[in-house]
Amino acid sequence: MPPETRTPAAPGRPQPAQDVIHNIGYRTYDGPRLGRAYARRSLYSQSLRGAYGLGRSAKSKVLPMILFGVMCLPAAIVVAVAVSTKLNKLPVDYTRYALWLQLVIGLYVAAQAPQSVSRDLRFKTVPLYFSRPIERVDYVVAKFAAMASALFVLTATPLLILYVGALLAKMDFSEQTEGFAQGLVSVTLLSLLFAGIGLVVAALTPRRGFGVAAVIAVLTIPYGAVSTIQNIALHSDNTTAIEWLGLFSPITLIDGVQTAFLSATTSFPGGHGPGAATGAVYLLVALALIAGSYGLLMRRYRKAGL
Repeated sequence: MPPETRTPAAPGRPQPAQDVIHNIGYRTYDGPRLGRAYARRSLYSQSLRGAYGLGRSAKSKVLPMILFGVMCLPAAIVVAVAVSTKLNKLPVDYTRYALWLQLVIGLYVAAQAPQSVSRDLRFKTVPLYFSRPIERVDYVVAKFAAMASALFVLTATPLLILYVGALLAKMDFSEQTEGFAQGLVSVTLLSLLFAGIGLVVAALTPRRGFGVAAVIAVLTIPYGAVSTIQNIALHSDNTTAIEWLGLFSPITLIDGVQTAFLSATTSFPGGHGPGAATGAVYLLVALALIAGSYGLLMRRYRKAGL
């Protein structure tokens, strides 16, 4: 039989498509399975970096870096004055520094807590985290730890500047070391408490703007209300009420704990800070709030992952 001939296509008409299957070399993965621990560490490190805008756009770095600079600048000025004038004691206590700059800390939490969790909720990417191998507890632990670590860096770095400056000014080593250690304990508790509260409030809404406003309100309104009522109690000679009113604000809660256990000077009106017995209640309430924040986050992400 004559060989098959193919009629050429008419001019101007496209050639008929010829389907070809290409072998692009798909192979199964034979490498190590890194598992949950690696995924948890990766989520923690990325969340911590994101809290300072690292690995993100330049615009995302502006606010956290400015707030970090604002936290460190007063400490650097204090050190410069102490070294140049050869002071025998720092003009600011380690345990008081973070409380004096509580507004900066509050702004940082309000800006970064929604950034850490609200976007995942808004764009519905949370179920992707929970697909495999990471679980809800891993997500919550990583986010909580990253936010607390970011706050610890923010609040502990100025204390380190003060400590190094005090040693350069040849102040008493044991006294400064003790004060520095007490300050680190205080800011550790503050970081855990503020991180828990900020993440819980931010996780309630996928809208970052609403989250920022809500975190600011939760951290500032109770402090203003408690301080006002404490001053009223002071003028009414009801000093016992001053001690107990401090339980109703995050920042006064930290103030009460460090006054009772870390030899700190209280900022309560009239200097009526809690004693050891009342301070134990302060500590229990602070720990309960931290644990409660973790529990509320776990409950929130049981629903968010559906």
